[in-house]
Amino acid sequence: MTYTIIMIVSVLIVLGIAAAFGFAVNSGYNYKHTVDPLPDNEDNNPEHKTENEAPKS
Repeated sequence: MTYTIIMIVSVLIVLGIAAAFGFAVNSGYNYKHTVDPLPDNEDNNPEHKTENEAPKS
């Protein structure tokens, strides 16, 4: 009797861990990945200039 209860509990633990693993993998595949846009060329963008930097001529 004890052996049967231990086996049932063990199988339930293994199934629970497998379900958690499957949920984590599925959530990872459903995640929407984004890529930041490339920054503008710093030489042509006045926002990147500092106050002490003289404009290039």
